[in-house]
Amino acid sequence: MYMARACEQCEGPLDLLKPGRVPRFCSTRCRVAFHRSSIPKELRSSDRWVRWTPAVRGGKRTKIPLQPDGRPASSTDASTWSSYAQVRSHSRKGFVLGGGIGCIDLDHCLVDGVPTEAAQRFLDSVPGTYTEISPSGDGLHLWFRMPEARGTKRTVDGLSVETYSAGRYITVTGVRFGSSSMIAKLDPK
Repeated sequence: MYMARACEQCEGPLDLLKPGRVPRFCSTRCRVAFHRSSIPKELRSSDRWVRWTPAVRGGKRTKIPLQPDGRPASSTDASTWSSYAQVRSHSRKGFVLGGGIGCIDLDHCLVDGVPTEAAQRFLDSVPGTYTEISPSGDGLHLWFRMPEARGTKRTVDGLSVETYSAGRYITVTGVRFGSSSMIAKLDPK
């Protein structure tokens, strides 16, 4: 049975006429670009991507999810999600949580790029994992493998901690904080 395949980086056609293994990339350039990305492969290889645009609703700032062509997207409708290749060139992209991937959002926890004392204590209390600086520049997104559950908002040591693992999307900046490039497992407490 023939199965259509595309390059994992650009989604271009693959040369399937060569004997041997089925290639993952259409060129050396695409292979190198895929592996150099700071965004973990576990996220890049999932078709759970959206773009986003800033908006104001009810007097509050928010981020509206979009499909690559600008049509509305939904964090609960998989037919509106895309591959990483389709959104990678956009500066504002997000990942729809679920399928075992979740995120802890720490707002206003960085001062001049350094975690507050409360934020550092929190970071020390969880497994080392891929972490990004949020679009605001003063927050962190900690990515984890975790079961799907209802989102929570709590205050820990004066720090706002939001945990989501389904029915939401989180912005992805690719601006890594710390050295981990792997997504760790977070056991529910």
